[in-house]
Amino acid sequence: MVVQAGRCFIQEGAPAHDFYVLTGGRAKLFSLMPDGRRQIVGFAEVGDFLGLASSESYAFTAEALGEVTLCRFPHSAIDRLVERFPRLHGRLQQEASSELVKMQARLMLLGRKTARERLASFLVEQASPCCAHALKDEHGPLTLPLPMSRTDIADYLGLTIETVSRTFSLFRKEGLISIRGASSVTLLSPGLLSDMAGGIKRS
Repeated sequence: MVVQAGRCFIQEGAPAHDFYVLTGGRAKLFSLMPDGRRQIVGFAEVGDFLGLASSESYAFTAEALGEVTLCRFPHSAIDRLVERFPRLHGRLQQEASSELVKMQARLMLLGRKTARERLASFLVEQASPCCAHALKDEHGPLTLPLPMSRTDIADYLGLTIETVSRTFSLFRKEGLISIRGASSVTLLSPGLLSDMAGGIKRS
């Protein structure tokens, strides 16, 4: 499947007949409260499985950030897929375990971290899929695409957009990041940001 920017391919509350594997692009995942407020619950990367844990209905909406390519599989075909591709069984277990780890990290993010720690955690999270090694030490600058809006980031972190914008500005003044345009950011001190995300204060 190819999904254009801004289009939804999973709808919260809709019957969960299929699951998806993201093969290109990025997507934002969100839920709506009864009063219309939105909570972004995650940003999907290439290789992520979406809708896999759904039972009767989807628990979130998935919207394309830019053009997205997907593989769609019916839930009813999982047994046949595992029989045909035995390695898939381990991959599905890995996905289930990864979702639990992400949920625990998100509870910590929203429950205990300051605004600075939350934004640092977000930036580190965005860098992790491709540059995890660079976050462990003072590696060179890392430039990350950020296709999501500042409002999306604020919703994800449980902060106001004003707080997110102010914290971005503080990070820039402190020489932790540089920003050119609204769709990318360069981490000038990946190690410092990684420590901040983990609550470690350097002297």
